[in-house]
Amino acid sequence: MSFFQKLKSKFKQENQEEVSTKYKKGMEKTRKSFSGRINDLIARYRKVDEDFFEELEEVLITADVGVNTVMDLIDELRFEVQRRNIKDTMEVKEVISEKLVEIYYGDDNEEIEALNIQSSGLSVVLVVGVNGVGKTTSIGKLAHQLKAEGKTVMLAAGDTFRAGAIEQLEIWGERAGVEVIKQNEGSDPAAVIFDAIKAAKSRNVDVLLCDTAGRLQNKVNLMNELAKVKRVIEREIPGAPHEVLLVLDATTGQNALNQAKTFSEATDVTGIVLTKLDGTAKGGIVLAIRNEMNIPVKFVGLGEKAEDLQKFDANAFVYGLFADMLEEQAES
Repeated sequence: MSFFQKLKSKFKQENQEEVSTKYKKGMEKTRKSFSGRINDLIARYRKVDEDFFEELEEVLITADVGVNTVMDLIDELRFEVQRRNIKDTMEVKEVISEKLVEIYYGDDNEEIEALNIQSSGLSVVLVVGVNGVGKTTSIGKLAHQLKAEGKTVMLAAGDTFRAGAIEQLEIWGERAGVEVIKQNEGSDPAAVIFDAIKAAKSRNVDVLLCDTAGRLQNKVNLMNELAKVKRVIEREIPGAPHEVLLVLDATTGQNALNQAKTFSEATDVTGIVLTKLDGTAKGGIVLAIRNEMNIPVKFVGLGEKAEDLQKFDANAFVYGLFADMLEEQAES
């Protein structure tokens, strides 16, 4: 059974066909760009040689897979092509797909990275990211999903500096049917988070989602603020925050990778929420973040609706990249 056939069988057996459909639809721009260029490359080369690998390298870098990740992938492909004695370029596409999944999962089990939600007591999730990446929207969508899973959820309006941020979070709180703890604009973010923790404890809330400021133009102050918020959380709940989710905009490509490096220095990021994956042709940034930062992508944005914030699945991601070819194979 080929790798693509295994993928399709996996989704069917696990009743995940709806998920694979979401990835196919949400990754249309990346697929058309990425698969289109690979198909063109394969059509032009009759054999797998150095020129083929050089052009493939360029295609992968253009998709924002990341230079270091591309070098690793090309080395793996060269080895695998030689090991399997592959001569036909058509066979390389399947090897690429296998290696993309392997690069993401590494030596770990092929399991989706779940949120670290405690089985009892309050779980605190700190959400960070620069302004404009969809941070507050992602918090609202997460609240909606957690509530649908039977959790009691509360939001903390810790972004007290951006005009309208508190009101925006309140709108999402109303949509999800969850309480929002806030103070006046310009208040100390750490004080807001402190109040929210007290309120969440007193109401026996399961999950507290904390919004934060994102003014990267004043990086030192921002990182100091985040460090202060984290200290308050740790003092009030030993072992918290249980998750530090960094929200990144997929459409910014390599800039998203730079942001991941900056925030990781200050806040011990445990997972990535990659928004607007449906709006970019450079979805390879998912692999660059995982390979170069060793931080799991836990959620990806594949549309505007709350349910379009999907738990990240590397198999479904690769399916989204090559769905058209997979379906052509199934029909032939």
